[in-house]
Amino acid sequence: MHTHRLWLRIACAALMAVPFLAKADNGAAMQAAKRGLTQFAEHQQAIRPGSSPQDFPLDITDVGDLKQASISHGFEIYTVDPKELLARGDLSALAKPTGEWRFVVSLRGKPIGLATVQKVNGRYETVAYGGAVLAKDVDAAMGAHGNNARSNMRFIRIYQARADFLEVDRAKFAPLHSARESLLMKKAGDQLVDGAELLEPLRAAVKANIEAFR
Repeated sequence: MHTHRLWLRIACAALMAVPFLAKADNGAAMQAAKRGLTQFAEHQQAIRPGSSPQDFPLDITDVGDLKQASISHGFEIYTVDPKELLARGDLSALAKPTGEWRFVVSLRGKPIGLATVQKVNGRYETVAYGGAVLAKDVDAAMGAHGNNARSNMRFIRIYQARADFLEVDRAKFAPLHSARESLLMKKAGDQLVDGAELLEPLRAAVKANIEAFR
């Protein structure tokens, strides 16, 4: 399946945003990520000890390295309803939480991928691993904009534009790898872009991808 079709298929589920998540949800999601990584490491070492296969979801060369892997910082996925994006102009105000979390998986202080955590039957569970490029991109962008601001950052994914951003300050965004590729942006992740500058490129990408999916 083409990448843009995969993004669009999961967009509908992502747009069923919850209005508010308390700090307890962050803690519960992180505990689920830690629990899931322990179970994943044990399972992988039991079924395939030694070198990791070519399609392994985390960026490691030896499955045994999972014993030293740990869960680092996490972030909730925010997104924007494409209809609202096409009709209104404040990207920051339009972003809503999806209830899905991503946690950076680290090995010896370096990001090797992401753990995806969702609520399953009312309980947070780790449901997938992957995103090594995104993990490194997010880690670098957060480092560039200061750890003291990390708690105020928001990760925003525009599914229909295939574009990810970190909102560092209100209406100030760091474009991540997918956004730079999808929107043909020359700015790096350590350079901030005003939200108003992103509206027209995002709208054009949303329209093009929606048309391609039909």
